[in-house]
Amino acid sequence: MAHATSQGSNLLHGLRKSDKFTKGWGAQLPVAYKKFWDEWRNQQPAAVHYVPKDGMFQRDDLSGLVTPIQNVPLPLIDPPEAHQGIWGGEAIIKGFQKRNQYKRRVPHFWVPVLRRSVVHSQVLNQYMAVTVTDRTLDLIHDNHGFDHYLLKTPACDLRSMLAIKLKKKILVDLLSGCPKHSGNSEKQKTILKEFACYMSQYTPEEIDWYGLTYNEAIAKIKIEVESKNDKRPHKVIFRQKLIEQLKEAGIREAQGNSDEIRTIDDSETASSWLSKLSFKPKNW
Repeated sequence: MAHATSQGSNLLHGLRKSDKFTKGWGAQLPVAYKKFWDEWRNQQPAAVHYVPKDGMFQRDDLSGLVTPIQNVPLPLIDPPEAHQGIWGGEAIIKGFQKRNQYKRRVPHFWVPVLRRSVVHSQVLNQYMAVTVTDRTLDLIHDNHGFDHYLLKTPACDLRSMLAIKLKKKILVDLLSGCPKHSGNSEKQKTILKEFACYMSQYTPEEIDWYGLTYNEAIAKIKIEVESKNDKRPHKVIFRQKLIEQLKEAGIREAQGNSDEIRTIDDSETASSWLSKLSFKPKNW
């Protein structure tokens, strides 16, 4: 005999896999942060360590064998040092290398060539010494500047928290009108006009949530929820506001009233705890 289950309706369309945004504090995160998360974690990054092929099948010119095309991304390793520099989408590749024809293959790590270089941000009006690769410098030159490179490149291709944080800082400065160039109004207008095309892609809320890790976003939403949901009784809040107003007005009795109210509150809390801890002795 078949039994009905509470998941019967879901089984018809397949079970939905739970993720970070379906339960707990993650369910309260706004859509603005989920947009950044999709750009950072779910979007397919551009191919850096291999050349993708077009089409579905390929044919060998010599043997004539037809094989399907499989553009499988290489598994990449992002060490902590990668988030302290800007590697231009490069990472460490772990694989095997056969160094001798008559010996077994051995594990090998391919590490990008790193160098220390100085980059300049027009929006921030600042020179920065960062660790980069040759590909990073080429991308900066191809995009005609460091700011254009960061603003054009999605978070999944930056692959560096330093680059993502700098991108957010640039967006915040553009939103506030480039305060670093407040002394030169003509240059300030020129920069705002040059980078206005990027600001149309974001809202102020999306810029506020952009570049936050999951733990930082959870901490931010907790602060916002706790500030909205003040569970103290209204009489306590009004009493505290009245005491603050009396103190500002310069009344001397305000300090004494606050001490009396504090002692009353302490006695009330003590009596409530004693009532909870009261018990009746058993008859032995």
